[in-house]
Amino acid sequence: MTADERADAVTDVLADRPGELSAEEIMRRNAVTILGPVDADVIVFAHGYGTDQSIWRPIAETFAADHRVVLFDYVGSGASDLGSYDERRYDALEGYADDLIEVLDAIAAESAVLVAHSISGMIGALASIRRPELFREIVMVCPSPRYVDDEAYVGGFSRDDVLGLLAAIETNQPSWASSLAPAVTARDDRPEVVDRVRTLFATTAQRVAVHFARVVFFSDVRRRLDEIPVHCTIVQSRGDIICPPHIGEYLRTRIPSNDLVQLDSAGHFVLLTEPALVTEVIRNAL
Repeated sequence: MTADERADAVTDVLADRPGELSAEEIMRRNAVTILGPVDADVIVFAHGYGTDQSIWRPIAETFAADHRVVLFDYVGSGASDLGSYDERRYDALEGYADDLIEVLDAIAAESAVLVAHSISGMIGALASIRRPELFREIVMVCPSPRYVDDEAYVGGFSRDDVLGLLAAIETNQPSWASSLAPAVTARDDRPEVVDRVRTLFATTAQRVAVHFARVVFFSDVRRRLDEIPVHCTIVQSRGDIICPPHIGEYLRTRIPSNDLVQLDSAGHFVLLTEPALVTEVIRNAL
């Protein structure tokens, strides 16, 4: 099944749901945390694969004095309701976009700034195409529209690479997490960050870790980039094996309204290794 076919199937599942959840149920399902003044402008922080809202908490708290700060966990991650995880709903990124939209509707947010790490950049892009009034700006930190190489496009992974990754999670998730964390953080001088990422990867429910990885690494949002209706700030680091440096330039030439910010820092988890730099980028985007 192609990425487009999976997206259509997820759309059908969402349309067929027997009833809508209340705002309170959505807040519990996604473990929503709200900081700051109720009547202030909204900033939403969205985590990427294998992590949860805790990776954004230190940066998010710096904005709580004058913004309504919203953190949440995608279903299957962190403190979310694992019982709500449905492989049909989450068989494409659109299912996660639905989570994001429902969270914003639950808190009655409009014109929010979304700060999104990794795959959440593309999840946010899809959500903004569906509901542009919910967003004013998307700050995409280390985003990629496709991870698998495709003819002239270099995503950084082959199909066999991804199949090997999935097999490793299924065979020995703790060992997989221990080997991947140093590679994606790319900062031997920050062992505490490596250990944090390793722990998050290792403790994600295996059922979710395998399925979410399949959805993420086989996703393809390239054809939707020119539909993004809001300004995007693309934050690119160097030495990122998940999102190679040339991806930032690829996005810059395809998203209609954007700025590309190149950070002088390595790795995929710059929000943990360089929080001051990432905070400055977010403030400049407000």
